Amino acid sequence: MSDSRRPAAFRLKPENSGNRKADEAARKPRAVTVDSVTIDPDEIDTIEALDPPDAAPPPATAPRKLFRFGPVFFAAFGLLISLALGLWTDRLIRDLYARADWLGWLALGLAAVAALSLLIILVRELYALSRLTSVERLRRRADQAYADDDMKAARTVVSDLSGLFAGRAETAAGRRALKEVEQDVIDGRDLLKIAEKELLASIDARAQKMVLDAAKRVSVVTAVSPRALMDVGYVIFEIVRLLRRLSELYCGRPGFFGFLRLFRKVLAHLAITGSMAMGETLVQQIIGHGIAARLSAKLGEGVVNGMMTARVGLAAMTAIRPLAFHSVERPRMGDILKALTRFAASQEKAADKLK
Repeated sequence: MSDSRRPAAFRLKPENSGNRKADEAARKPRAVTVDSVTIDPDEIDTIEALDPPDAAPPPATAPRKLFRFGPVFFAAFGLLISLALGLWTDRLIRDLYARADWLGWLALGLAAVAALSLLIILVRELYALSRLTSVERLRRRADQAYADDDMKAARTVVSDLSGLFAGRAETAAGRRALKEVEQDVIDGRDLLKIAEKELLASIDARAQKMVLDAAKRVSVVTAVSPRALMDVGYVIFEIVRLLRRLSELYCGRPGFFGFLRLFRKVLAHLAITGSMAMGETLVQQIIGHGIAARLSAKLGEGVVNGMMTARVGLAAMTAIRPLAFHSVERPRMGDILKALTRFAASQEKAADKLK
């Protein structure tokens, strides 16, 4: 073991080490230009292997649910307000009893009537919300049955749709015709298309008439109103009334909370479909139909406001309707624009005759 070799360090000299300084001195810095960039096909294959073009996107991960203090705050605050109103009512009745017995009994009777009325209002609101929820579920089940061409699910949807419009006189003939051919249809999509034509075609015509009438009223009022604030206020009023009437036409009276839910749904539909970004499209339609050349500036402004109302109304029809548009033609803005243009032109001619 004593004759074993001890570890030692060795330095290796690179080849041509003597000419290294000369080579570095001879070489001068210069700019290099790249004319084109080529992609190796093997790299593309590697990327496609990691993420194929026809591969389905990964499922979205749900965010972590956190405890929300907002509903707790509003619930506690509402209960506190209710207790305060109860104590105030009790004190009022006691004070009236102290003054005169008949005043106390009168206050007690009024409190009972108010409590009963509030209970009826709450029941109506809950019923309206449940009815609106059932229509939304019917719409989702109909879309799924149409996509899957499921005959069993389609028949269930058609039965529920017939029950929804059972009290409507204008759908009696359609319900009878649908019941006669229901057993002869073998495809779910065809059954849903027939149900759409027989039950919803007449209702769609009435809804389109409501939208056109609202657009006409807005165009006339905003054309003669002297203030822009009055224009905005009337447009909001007409849109709210139109949404209520369309909801009553398709799925019954919405109620207050149901209307808020419906209004949020319509806004979501407008945002998704991009219907709110209507500036350039509407200007192109107006110029294309020659409205700017035929109408005065004030009437042209009224037509623009009417078209805005009509667009919201058509979006509400699509959002509220129990079935999506498949066999029935979707109402178009061009038809509304033509009718609104003829109406504005007739109004301008009538005004010129009066002058």
